[in-house]
Amino acid sequence: MNTEIYRLIDSHAHLDEVEDIEAAVREARQAGVAAIIAVGQDYESNLKVLELSEKYRPVVYPALGLHPWSLGNMDNAAIDMNLRFIEDNIEIAVGVGEVGLDYHKRVRAVTEKEQQKDVFRFVLELARKYDKAVSVHSRYAWRDGFDLVKECKVRKVVFHWYAGFSSVLRDIVAEGYFISATPACEYHDEHRKSVRQVPLENLLLETDAPVTYGRETRYESRPSDVVRTLRAVARLKGVEQGVVAERTTENAVRLFGLTA
Repeated sequence: MNTEIYRLIDSHAHLDEVEDIEAAVREARQAGVAAIIAVGQDYESNLKVLELSEKYRPVVYPALGLHPWSLGNMDNAAIDMNLRFIEDNIEIAVGVGEVGLDYHKRVRAVTEKEQQKDVFRFVLELARKYDKAVSVHSRYAWRDGFDLVKECKVRKVVFHWYAGFSSVLRDIVAEGYFISATPACEYHDEHRKSVRQVPLENLLLETDAPVTYGRETRYESRPSDVVRTLRAVARLKGVEQGVVAERTTENAVRLFGLTA
């Protein structure tokens, strides 16, 4: 088994939700993780990722977001407050995220598609104005998510944990956007298919920590588990781990404008 340590970037983690954050950052560094993009999903988590980026500089970088799952718990005033906070602090963030659309029936039951689109369009316009990367959530909304991003003329985009249609993936690649792979590419058929199809030039690695992964053996992920993503991607694509690590890290540095 290859035990070499590679320079990696976890391009999408909910670090504010990870148990024992200090230990998680230390473990990640020991595993070769040079940077963690800590994404927010509402006002409270956005505040936290800003704090974490200060505490763990230069390893942790903040992205500010308003997740479609969060909208169902908010009235219009709360949504406006969340969006204002993102706008007021966007210049100190490396990106906008996690933001996007979710058309799963449980989400649509509490947040209509048009409201999701309005919020997503607002943050996309911010990203374009301030030239920030966007980490896009697009579950069951792959075509609409792509179309809105293109409509708003945003250039720096990663479709996080992509497991959607191959036709949309082709458009993502044609526009020069990225998708990201998670540890789910060890076993999830649609995600594995997307990772196989996408060129390395359009791929990032992530964990989406603390998401629980696995089928036979379940585990709660941490940023250090981006190593699992690396190994799975290398196997799927038939490429050496070092090649995958170098290329995906270069991609993340370029997309987010990192100094890691």
